[in-house]
Amino acid sequence: MLEDEVSPSWTVGAPTLSVVVFTDYQCPACKLASPAFHAAVARDGHTRVIYRDWPIFGLRSERAARVAIAAARQGIYPALHDRLMAERRVIDEMVLREDLEAAGGNWAMTQRDLRAHANDIDAQLERNSRDAASLKVAGTPAYLIGPLLVTGALDESGFTKAIVAARAQVR
Repeated sequence: MLEDEVSPSWTVGAPTLSVVVFTDYQCPACKLASPAFHAAVARDGHTRVIYRDWPIFGLRSERAARVAIAAARQGIYPALHDRLMAERRVIDEMVLREDLEAAGGNWAMTQRDLRAHANDIDAQLERNSRDAASLKVAGTPAYLIGPLLVTGALDESGFTKAIVAARAQVR
């Protein structure tokens, strides 16, 4: 999982640690933790974040995850992810389109990619679900920070401590 080259990712600096993030765009705890997580990663400066959409909160979650994965083909996944995590409205088609376009994406292209790559997106979501189950993760958010599994929302200090602890285990 930590060597995943298929899932969307965000790299800060020259990474010496990978973090796999299991999230759902409808998850209140994910939305709460996201800014703190990103701040800790940015402050660390040497981390690769691998996003694993795990839509467990229903059909709106699944639709948002599919759109985000399709949008990764346009190189806007991290920006769209951040917008969707900051979204306080119900994530419906209008919100998805607004956030995607605000992140620099093309809605028509995303719709084409959703159709053309439906099997790949299905496989990605299935793999994400399987991998979460293999880690015995019960829900979102969950973070595989190097060898350290963290479940639930943390504040920036908590994420920073987890990153330091994970690095200590891999040395």
